[in-house]
Amino acid sequence: MFGDLMDMMGRLKDAQKKVEDTKERLNSVLIDEASSDGLLKVTITANRQLRSVEVDDSLLEDKEQLEDYLVLVLNKAIEKATEVHDAEIAAIAKDGMPDIPGADLFK
Repeated sequence: MFGDLMDMMGRLKDAQKKVEDTKERLNSVLIDEASSDGLLKVTITANRQLRSVEVDDSLLEDKEQLEDYLVLVLNKAIEKATEVHDAEIAAIAKDGMPDIPGADLFK
């Protein structure tokens, strides 16, 4: 009984380490997104940290238009980054989690 518990605890620690390593690696996974006309481009990490913004000069003439572009493009980039992040973390966590009855966390 204690051996099984110790094994389970060890596997939990291994899974936690893998999740932390994956989160660190996701800082280098870049997601590029652009407006449909290419006037605004953003790059964020899979951990949803903004890395760069490129704005065409024509957007600088209309503040409201620029704001609209920023909202749309950033939301698309964040959505893609979240999908990548969540898929990576779920895969690592599911593979490393011990089989605990009643703990269907990742299904």
